[in-house]
Amino acid sequence: MAKQKLKRFAEFSAYQHTFDFPYHLKGKWHAEVFKNNNPIVLELGCGKGEYTVALAHEYPEKNFIGVDIKSNRMWVGAKKALEQNKTNVCFMRALMHKISELFDAGEVDEIWITFPDPFVRIRSAKHRLTHTRFLRLYKQLLKPCGWVNFKTDSDELFAFTQNMLAHLHITPLVTDYDVHANPQAEPMLKEVRTYYENLFMGKGKKIKFTRFTLDQLTEEKAAAFEDWFEQERQKLVEAGKSTGI
Repeated sequence: MAKQKLKRFAEFSAYQHTFDFPYHLKGKWHAEVFKNNNPIVLELGCGKGEYTVALAHEYPEKNFIGVDIKSNRMWVGAKKALEQNKTNVCFMRALMHKISELFDAGEVDEIWITFPDPFVRIRSAKHRLTHTRFLRLYKQLLKPCGWVNFKTDSDELFAFTQNMLAHLHITPLVTDYDVHANPQAEPMLKEVRTYYENLFMGKGKKIKFTRFTLDQLTEEKAAAFEDWFEQERQKLVEAGKSTGI
């Protein structure tokens, strides 16, 4: 296993469409990487990158960047993109809390967050990729009216996100509590699936989806939500409850 990881690390580093903390590309993704002005779409916490590659196949008129911290996982998607001769997809190793340092303001058109770790323990809420800690960063790099797509099997994380958006006075563009049972759901949401999505569906879990913009997000609203959430957390601690939403 160790030898396989080392092999993948080496191959990932050698690919032309993979990058390791590329701070030098901030503001230069169109010109130096994709060599076009097509919209840039990020998948954050992309794991093996199968969703990133599938999106790139579905939308050849857009550029896709899969982002994760583990290159041995992204190697799977990077290799698949290479085998399929995809020129509109690449992968980047990066820390999520540094994402705004890798793109200029307005350089990104759209963000996907698919089946992230829900961090169900309430004291770990700040690590959730839909937490205001990260929304602040996403707003910095998204174009005006650019949106965030969020897909999950976690009832707890979805409830947290919906509650947070309500506190921020952000009305989602789309909210779906059972994508695969909804005949009106966008076909792509049903047809493009990750390994984990199929696994969760096999266990009878419902797949939830929401889409929202961050144009209405302000520092004041974000801080107010975090203060409220901390107060609620303290109440749970005092009641002897340390987990949950």
